[in-house]
Amino acid sequence: MPAEAELILRLIIALVVGGAIGVERDVTGQIAGLRTHMSVALGAAVFSIVSAYGFTEFVQPRAETNYQVDVTRIASNVVTGVGFLGGGAIIKLGASVRGLTTAGSLWVTAAIGLAIGLGSYLAGAVSAAALIFALTVLRGRRRWLRRFVSTRETVVIRLAPTARAGGVPEALLGHHRLEVRSLSHRAGDGPAFAADLNGIDAATLLAELADHDDVVEIEVIG
Repeated sequence: MPAEAELILRLIIALVVGGAIGVERDVTGQIAGLRTHMSVALGAAVFSIVSAYGFTEFVQPRAETNYQVDVTRIASNVVTGVGFLGGGAIIKLGASVRGLTTAGSLWVTAAIGLAIGLGSYLAGAVSAAALIFALTVLRGRRRWLRRFVSTRETVVIRLAPTARAGGVPEALLGHHRLEVRSLSHRAGDGPAFAADLNGIDAATLLAELADHDDVVEIEVIG
């Protein structure tokens, strides 16, 4: 069993690494930030230390006792527990889902904490660096890639009864970087339009329309 000083060092390193990941999540305004990621990394490190070194006095040759200890069970339950925690970070807003990346970062942070708690400093450090790289550098790359990949969404835009119905088609058809594959009018309490949008600026345009006083609701259905 490692000395107490080394075990304390492992906990401190896990806390710092979890904090480094949490800072990025905090800066971007995610639901789980600095304190959550620090707690997950620290807790995972503690569980790994307990599971690896906390039951050594019970370990005996299998032929001498029927009492068996499986030190991997605690680590596997950490993975399960963090899965529930990550599920709480996922929020469904209409047809969109937010928090998947944060849930994933919590899951990886727990794995990093387990690795550091068991003394795998290099694996933990490399994993943390790779995660921070994915969360920071690849965020800009994702926007860059979207310039070359078109996305298609079908939306229903409902207007107030007193709204000028022609304003929505004009905004959709007049957008120079957005292709409207089809546009149809729906009868109801107020004017409503269903449109198949294919373009990289669909989300931006819909956000602009949502701020308009005449727009009552925008529903993404596919």
